[in-house]
Parts: sequence; C-alpha cells; structure tokens
Amino acid sequence: MPRLFAGLEIPADLVERLALFRAGLPGARWIDPDNYHLTLRFIGDVDGHVAHEIDTGLAEIRPRAPIAVTFEGFDVFGGDRPHALIVRARLTRELADLQAEIERRLRRAGLAPEKRKFVPHVTLARLRGVDPLRAADYIARQGRFPDLGFEVGHVSLFSARDITGGGPYLVEAAYPFAGMALAGNR
Repeated sequence: MPRLFAGLEIPADLVERLALFRAGLPGARWIDPDNYHLTLRFIGDVDGHVAHEIDTGLAEIRPRAPIAVTFEGFDVFGGDRPHALIVRARLTRELADLQAEIERRLRRAGLAPEKRKFVPHVTLARLRGVDPLRAADYIARQGRFPDLGFEVGHVSLFSARDITGGGPYLVEAAYPFAGMALAGNR
C-alpha cells in the first residue's frame, strides 16, 4: 500500500536557499533538501482502488492561474515541546482555496476529513528533546527572514516510505492548473 500526500514541489533554487539554514540547532534531525515540499493534505496508506480514486479526483482540479507562495519566516510546531522546525508560508486566499478543493476531492475519493488546521509550511528539521528556548534562540539568531517565494502551477501527488520522518519522497503524478502541460505528467 502506498503512503501518499498531496503537496507542492519547491523549486530547486529555493531548496538551495532553504538548505543554507541546516545547522546550529543541537538535537535537530535535518530533512534532506531533496525532500522539501509544502503539504496540502496528508493522505496516508491507501489501497490501489483508493489511490486510483485519488488520482482521478486530483486530475479534475479546476483551472486556475498559478499561485504565488511566499515564505514568511521560521517557526516551530509543538509549543513547549517543539517537534519540528518549519518555514511558514503565507496563507493567501488562493492557497487556502486550493487546499480546500484538494480536501473536497479527497473526501469524495473516500478519505475521512482532515482534522488538523492547514498551516502551509516546509519542514526543515525534526526536533527531539530540543528545549523551546534553544529553538527560539536559533530562530532569533537567523535575523530577518529573506524574501523567498515562488509561483506554483500544479499540485503533486507524493509517495513516502513507511518510516518515521518520511522520505525519500517521490512525485507519483502532477496535476497542472488551467490545462498547463507538464513534462512526464502522470
């Protein structure tokens, strides 16, 4: 059974820039830059029939113009027990609409509703036993977050190995907006 999620691929030039932050936080398990992505919806383990329904639903994403994704800065998930260092993306109306459409299509494919609030981000590191003050100090030492962003013109269906922390992630299919063709699409 494949473990799947729908998300956005991060362009190579942006991956390189984000990878420069991979140091200086003891206890961080840094994500391989090849695995950077922005998850729109975690799907999980599914059988072949459900995977086919997911593919069919995502292939019918309504036409839309490319969406601008802008990164705003560092953050952590987990509060007093930080478990992930992330770069947060601005939640625009266009990005929220795309995520909501993905959610609707996946429900029609038979998936249960997502219970977590959508927080667009790229995970840079998994944290284990990292003191919240140390994580805050890491973020403060980075200074002003650089202006980073990109335009996205498709959603990707990724597969992941069944291990904690995921990766490597493989793009199984890509679903372009507004009928834009992608090389090697599906």
